[in-house]
Amino acid sequence: MRRRGLHFGQEKKKVNLPVMKNAVVWMLEIAIVLAIAFVFVYYIGFRTSVVGQSMAPTLENKQEILVNRFIYSISDPKPNDIVVFLPNGNEKAHYYVKRVIGVPGDTVQIKDGAVYVNGELFEEKVETAAILDAELASEKIVLEEDEYFVLGDNRNNSEDSRYANIGNVKKEYMIGKAWFIVSPYQKFGFID
Repeated sequence: MRRRGLHFGQEKKKVNLPVMKNAVVWMLEIAIVLAIAFVFVYYIGFRTSVVGQSMAPTLENKQEILVNRFIYSISDPKPNDIVVFLPNGNEKAHYYVKRVIGVPGDTVQIKDGAVYVNGELFEEKVETAAILDAELASEKIVLEEDEYFVLGDNRNNSEDSRYANIGNVKKEYMIGKAWFIVSPYQKFGFID
């Protein structure tokens, strides 16, 4: 029997617990996926383009690469790592991509077209041409704490640590380690 007139008493509605439980689980799953995506993009998935031919044949102009930003927060760059950095920390410059040759404490010199680190011929990971212009590295360069000497693989077509406008690269200016080629798709894969 239904009452007539105003009805201020509300009937108790039943909560469908299985539906609520599924909704909470679904929202948690979305939050976890978003957190993982944020961590991936912030630390590993940073994407940039290679500008110029200075890293040829390892990396070519306009290739898209992923940069691991996390690795250098737990370790230091090593010889032959390919790093992405801002020259002198200049945030208005494009990202530079070069190979680490010397690490803090090393002495680097270029003589007779070859690179020497601590008096020993540098063990190249890739085949490179003889260097025609040693610039600043014609004299011994002693790397101080937190300084790295970098060169492009295309040694005679690279603006790198040999030149005063780049010089030795501080770790704080390094964005991370280049680790994966995204495009073009024919070159898709890890960087050696």
